[in-house]
Parts: sequence; structure tokens; C-alpha cells
Amino acid sequence: MKMMMDDELEVTVDGISYKVADLSEEARAQVTSLQFVDAQMADLSAQLAIYQTARNAYQAALQQLLPRPKQ
Repeated sequence: MKMMMDDELEVTVDGISYKVADLSEEARAQVTSLQFVDAQMADLSAQLAIYQTARNAYQAALQQLLPRPKQ
């Protein structure tokens, strides 16, 4: 599913575009739910990127604190 914003909101499902205004109330509710879930997934993805960056920094800091093996 793909959503676009122009003068009028459209939703594309299986390659077919539909004007949201032309959809039934139930279908519009599903579009709203999909928009909400897409936004939540984007937020989670952004949070995951932040956590991964923090993890990498902690790991790099730990590596600096560990004793070097003798060769």
C-alpha cells in the first residue's frame, strides 16, 4: 500500500490508486489505521537507529577500556 498527498489524499493498493474521499467510511477508517501504524513503525525505526548508535558508542568505549592482549 502506498499513500500520497496532493490536493487530495490517494491510496494505492496492488497498483491501483483510489481517492480516499471516494472510499466508504469503513475503508477510510482502515486508511487512517494504516497511516497510524506506518507512523508508529517509522518512529520505532528511528528509535532503533538511535539505540544502535548508542550501542556502537558503548562498545567502542568498552574496547578502549579493555586491556590489550600481550603478543
